[in-house]
Amino acid sequence: MDIKQYRRLLLPCLVFGVSAIFSAHADDLVILHTNDTHSQIDPDSRGLGGVSRRKALIDSVRDVHDNVLLVDAGDMVQGTLYFTLFGGEVEAKLMNYLGYDIQILGNHEFDNGVDEVEKIFSKLNAEKLSTNYDLSATPLSKIFRPYSVREIDGKKIGFIAINLDPKGMIADKNSKGVVYLDAIKAANATAWHLRHNEKVDLVVALTHIGYSEDGLVDDLDLAASSEDIDIIIGGHTHTVIDPQSDEHPDFLVDNAVGRPVLIAQTGKSGVNVGEIVIDLDDLSYFSRLLPVDSRYDKASDDELEEILSPYRSEVEFFRNYKIAKSPGLTKDDWSLVNWMADFVKEEGSRLAGKKVDLAIVNKGGVRTDMPKGDVTKGTIMQIFPFDNRIVVVRMKGADLRNALDVMAARGGDGVSKGTDVTFDASTGKTTGILINGKELDPEKEYLVATIDYLARGGDYMTPMTKGETVAESPEIIYETMIDCLQNRKTTIKADRTLRMHK
Repeated sequence: MDIKQYRRLLLPCLVFGVSAIFSAHADDLVILHTNDTHSQIDPDSRGLGGVSRRKALIDSVRDVHDNVLLVDAGDMVQGTLYFTLFGGEVEAKLMNYLGYDIQILGNHEFDNGVDEVEKIFSKLNAEKLSTNYDLSATPLSKIFRPYSVREIDGKKIGFIAINLDPKGMIADKNSKGVVYLDAIKAANATAWHLRHNEKVDLVVALTHIGYSEDGLVDDLDLAASSEDIDIIIGGHTHTVIDPQSDEHPDFLVDNAVGRPVLIAQTGKSGVNVGEIVIDLDDLSYFSRLLPVDSRYDKASDDELEEILSPYRSEVEFFRNYKIAKSPGLTKDDWSLVNWMADFVKEEGSRLAGKKVDLAIVNKGGVRTDMPKGDVTKGTIMQIFPFDNRIVVVRMKGADLRNALDVMAARGGDGVSKGTDVTFDASTGKTTGILINGKELDPEKEYLVATIDYLARGGDYMTPMTKGETVAESPEIIYETMIDCLQNRKTTIKADRTLRMHK
């Protein structure tokens, strides 16, 4: 199908609206898809999303279409207190409640280790797929398959699952035994097998590699290198791909033989459900996003409340336990990342018994903004949810520069007060590094406070592994923060200084 065909199919949706699609072909195959829902069970701070609304939306599509598949492209966990407190148990029950047909792994599924992944995914009713992870040395090997074939009204649809390389993204201890297989080779080989041996009519790749990732294999690369993949349903980068928007990312990418591949992704936190409608007669298709908002509010959802009621009281306890006041800090203006970096520096100095030179943190470790007003235990646990600990590393200036180069290559990250780093956006390299008013000395040894995830090379911070750990907190970072705010009267200040800048 070429671009003109795609636009011809999409036109009725644009002109006549939502109902035109639902009433036209009840026997079409509809693939509803989500990605990176990140434990967002209730509506978010903007009042968008929510599992109850998602269920109502999905049911409304199932009510008018005979053939509906519901799939998820990974990272169903990590982001709210429901995961922090219960480790994925709630999310697994809700994914079953919504009736997912196929699910794949994201990187955050590994946040608590392989054994916990097995515990969560063994409870899922959906078919579990993983094409380019060799899981034979893990307990996951019993529950994951490399591909699936679904026959619907005489047409065969093949599904594969492509994941990112764990190295540098998932802590080694959390992905122990998982062997990464080249994403493009595994995808193309499996898609070829499905097309030529299983005789499928369409191949759908569910992916958690990201829409566009500089220097890494992503959905654009996969589409361009493929011959047998028709549709890519992705995740990881939280990209909003809405073909009806005037400013959408490319959603049709020519493959290796010049045939367009459809790429879809919904953003994050369950605020959208993606819909791909496939005409089973001629195998043409179109995609769009369905917003999950108050239009799908119901008077009550007794089944959902029955699932959640054993967990809500503990979640509400932490949400309501006040420990401090905030002037309002956000990720976008760097005030929240700066506060985290300054906190890590101060605590690092206490751990080391001497003043550290600087602190380094990653903005990916900050998951949501801190609203103005009361700060609760739940606020801190939700902003900094990861099982990270503060560590102090002694490292040479040359290695420190290389670590800052990694941070510069992704547009800057968090450094503590007293550190000023300039970089060239075109090269992703630092051009100047001032630490407490002095130029970085490549031969000098520095005491650097950070989190253990980065110190062990996470988030592609390999240069940090050359340092020597001299101190490490026994507490998870949010436990340390809560203690300091509640008992040591640590204050929350808004410093919006851009400490890494072009």
